[in-house]
Amino acid sequence: MAAADAQARLQSLSEDYQRIQQEIQGIVASRQRLEGQKQENTGVQKEFDNLGEDETIFKLVGPVLLKQDKFEAENTVKGRLDFINGEISRLEDQIKENQDKMEKKKTEIIQIQSAAQAAAQQGQGQGQAAPQ
Repeated sequence: MAAADAQARLQSLSEDYQRIQQEIQGIVASRQRLEGQKQENTGVQKEFDNLGEDETIFKLVGPVLLKQDKFEAENTVKGRLDFINGEISRLEDQIKENQDKMEKKKTEIIQIQSAAQAAAQQGQGQGQAAPQ
């Protein structure tokens, strides 16, 4: 591999590595938002557990509080939690997949750098006279 080809390949791999790193940062930020939503909904679910059957539940819709059936409210929160947990799991899979891609890019970068260094050392060795 010529030095120019190696340099171009290193540049390309480095850009890919940085792009994957940015993707992971975005996914991690999304996961953190979901964790916050999960905590909120878990808190609401715990509050429902403390309520009696005859207590009234209100839902905030815009600037208005509307009366809501406890069964319906509990199912809504449970559905949200199921969705959030599924999304968190999906994002964790994406993070792992991108970390694997990053590791492969890193390995390729190291291999090309090592090959370039070996070629440079060979080139220096050929230019010198053999010791006598």
